[in-house]
Amino acid sequence: MLSSSAPRVVNRRRNYAAWPLDFYASAVGKKAVMAVTGIVLLGFVLLHMLGNLKLYQGAEHMNAYGEWLRTVGEPAVPNRGLLWAVRVVLIAAFALHIHAAASLTLMNRRARPVGYQGPRKYTAADYAARTMRWSGVIVGLFVLFHLADLTWGWANPNFVAGHPYENVVESLSRWWVAGIYIVANVLLGMHIYHGAWSLFQSLGWTLGRFKPWRRGFAIAFAALIVAGNVSFPIAVLSGAIS
Repeated sequence: MLSSSAPRVVNRRRNYAAWPLDFYASAVGKKAVMAVTGIVLLGFVLLHMLGNLKLYQGAEHMNAYGEWLRTVGEPAVPNRGLLWAVRVVLIAAFALHIHAAASLTLMNRRARPVGYQGPRKYTAADYAARTMRWSGVIVGLFVLFHLADLTWGWANPNFVAGHPYENVVESLSRWWVAGIYIVANVLLGMHIYHGAWSLFQSLGWTLGRFKPWRRGFAIAFAALIVAGNVSFPIAVLSGAIS
């Protein structure tokens, strides 16, 4: 006979609906979210740079491309419908990326409340990795300036809606604005390099065929983005684009 004092076994139903939140609460989950949102943002940065190459084809091609972005999907979807759908996805990815990064930083600080007492050696950690946090903050501030400059027009006194070619040329003709774009894109390249390299590890893609070429991919991708984006202010300042 079982004793009346024996503990009762209670079968609790697991709340499967909450597992995404439980996963995100862990460091592994936050790194995975950073990797996935990073892929989304990398894809956008690449397509954005490739689209801006139409600047070299002249005002007609660049402005036509801008109009296509606003009207793509019509009449099945309203004007700017798909454009805003992409913007919502990017805003969500950007917000999750920032939140996951900030949360990981706080988790790391709680895990090590006392900093290193001796000089650190950076033989294993490169410069891009060590500056990942502050380069991300600066790039985020640059994104806001970029939107105010070429999307909203607040930072561009000669802004004309619907004329991206003229807006880019007018903006980058100011040497200090061109300098901001160059510096910000160099920092973006550093951020992309470490992010593109580390996302393989965050998603567990570190074995087999991924391991030998992931650093090469990160270098090539970052170099492509920096070269394309930095070429625009240089071309405008040099008079190659006017």
